Amino acid sequence: MAPAQRCPLCRQTFFCGRGHVYSRKHQRQLKVALERLLPQVEAARKAVRAAQVERYVPEHERCCWCLCCGCEVRKHLSHGNLTVLHGGLLEHLASPEHKKATNKFWWENKAEFQMKEKFLISPQDFARFKKSMVKSLDSYEEKEDEVIKEMAAQIREVEQSRQEMVRSVLEDTPGIGNIHSGATPPWMVQDEDYSSGNQQIGPSYEEFLKEKEKQKLKKLPPDRVGANFDHSSSTSAGWLPSFGRVWNNGRRWQSRYEPSVRTPTCSPLGDLTLCAANLSFLFRHQFKSEAAARNKQQSHKGKKLMAS
Repeated sequence: MAPAQRCPLCRQTFFCGRGHVYSRKHQRQLKVALERLLPQVEAARKAVRAAQVERYVPEHERCCWCLCCGCEVRKHLSHGNLTVLHGGLLEHLASPEHKKATNKFWWENKAEFQMKEKFLISPQDFARFKKSMVKSLDSYEEKEDEVIKEMAAQIREVEQSRQEMVRSVLEDTPGIGNIHSGATPPWMVQDEDYSSGNQQIGPSYEEFLKEKEKQKLKKLPPDRVGANFDHSSSTSAGWLPSFGRVWNNGRRWQSRYEPSVRTPTCSPLGDLTLCAANLSFLFRHQFKSEAAARNKQQSHKGKKLMAS
């Protein structure tokens, strides 16, 4: 049996020797991989006669995968703040290392011989690309110089208009000027309010303390007891409630209850009748108390006998 070999295109291990490269699956994977790289190579080949130079941006750091060499290649060529589009890929395709790796790749994978020239750049084409790159760099620098000159002209126009406006303002208001006109600048003139020293800058110390107290009260719950109390209101000496009578209305001595003294308004016979009624009530109450005590003692004795 043939030794095991790994195919990077099909991503599998096979044991059929060199016969795997002739299989349909391998040829299909090879065609798909070459068609994926071919558009990038064709775009770089178009830049041979007309190189494009642009200002550098982070997107110019992109890389592409070279199927023949099995490595990543920088797509563009950047230097400083300038970038030559497709310069890195063209430089790689024209290198002798890439040509050697391409010949080996075509031999190992049995690819179509007519397609190999599409993935190579001749030294003559690369020299033509260098000449077009120099011309593109010169034209780009000329354009940049023109843009810089235009920006400088705009800056000069803005500065001139500003100076004319300042000069017109100074002519309309005599006595006020700057160091260029020879007059005293406005920020050097002392105002009467500031020279007197009576004007106060910013809030006073009392206002600061009030604001500080307000900020402290904002952190407390709004529904607390006494939140809406006006501390600035005046109160008299008798602000405490009296706690007397019904609903604290009136003084406590007005609700004081004292038993009234009965005066003899009836006949002596009536008093005797009342006394007899009171005595009978007392005897009846005493009799009930003694009967309840006897019943309680008898119940305790019965419980002791049952327990014994």
